[in-house]
Amino acid sequence: MSVSQATGTTGSDDALVLARRNAFILAAASAFLSACAPIAISLGGIVGDYLLDEDKSLATAPVTGFNIGVAVGALPAAWLMRLVGRRYGFMGGAVISGIGGLVAAAALFQSHFWLFAVGLAIIGVGGAFVQQFRFAATDNAPESFKAQAISWVLVGGIFAAIIGPQTVIFARDLFAPVQFAGAYAAVIGLALIGLVILSFLRIHENTILLEHESEAPARPLLEIISQPRFLTALACGVVSFALMSFMMTGAPLAMIGCGFSTDTATLGIQWHVLAMFGPSFFTGKLIARFGRETIVATGLVILIGCAIIASMGIELWNFWLALILLGVGWNFGFIGATAMVTTTYRPSEKNKVQGVHDVILFSTVAFSSLMAGQVLNTFGWDGINMIMWPIALACLLLLGLQVRADRKNRAAVH
Repeated sequence: MSVSQATGTTGSDDALVLARRNAFILAAASAFLSACAPIAISLGGIVGDYLLDEDKSLATAPVTGFNIGVAVGALPAAWLMRLVGRRYGFMGGAVISGIGGLVAAAALFQSHFWLFAVGLAIIGVGGAFVQQFRFAATDNAPESFKAQAISWVLVGGIFAAIIGPQTVIFARDLFAPVQFAGAYAAVIGLALIGLVILSFLRIHENTILLEHESEAPARPLLEIISQPRFLTALACGVVSFALMSFMMTGAPLAMIGCGFSTDTATLGIQWHVLAMFGPSFFTGKLIARFGRETIVATGLVILIGCAIIASMGIELWNFWLALILLGVGWNFGFIGATAMVTTTYRPSEKNKVQGVHDVILFSTVAFSSLMAGQVLNTFGWDGINMIMWPIALACLLLLGLQVRADRKNRAAVH
């Protein structure tokens, strides 16, 4: 007799209970492990500027190192989890994040710019595992709960938005006179907490199939990623994330260049990260009500509005409001695009598709973070703002074409 028969519950009920439990655990772990990202990003460019001599054009290279780490780590993370399972794979990722924090802190003691960049890259590799949390939350989950599961996990980012910047403020002078080393040493503690939380994760690696589902054989990767819907979802996710990283990386340096303090710039990133994850309380429900494509389109429009606000002036409110809109736009665009991606593959295809998706995504994000320093150094803050809106608009048009094609396909079927 099955567990569901013994308890009088259906397979769907069992899957929903398990999905909710795992989403909660992943959200709790994300609260601490995702806090490593705002530490790396909010200080990465500032520390890079501090460690360099006269030529500051590579100041954001450590942030690029972090994003390269996420991109490079995506496929190994997917491979490792396929080999040992989600739980042990994620725990391994937490250990990697802690090692990265140790290397970054050691680099600051030695005033070594490139070793610091390597440390952030290692933190980024650990971050590649954290990025898989959103996909893991959909494992074993009923179709009706998948978008909400992604949102639940990203709610953990709200706490990360507080934990990360506050860790910077309170721990950066822990090893004075070595500036900022304490903040990166604190990454080790965050990783250990995340490791303990992840030990409670229970994902059945042989995916639970609901009563109406059947396991189909995996298709060739090229066939999956060449689907127009997958390409559109990938483009929307990449643009949402890359534009967010592009402006977020340049903003702290621009704020300091305009005379604001490091603490003010760090708090600006805190408000931004809160705006990134705060809407997650209701984004899943909005997707369920209005559809994935509508929410993605809304996110892209908000990103355009962000660029407009940022270009209006260099007062504190311009920076902070633009960063808040940047976060909300990312939330709608990225969660909606991720939900779109999950409709394009079968359970047997998830690891390879998710890995390739994140390699493309974070390679582009790494490039955008590197270009932020170059553009800011050459064209100033206005140059960053001017690049934002045409790219978001082009992606919005692509999404519109996909929606039109989907409607024609549905009409042809009926």
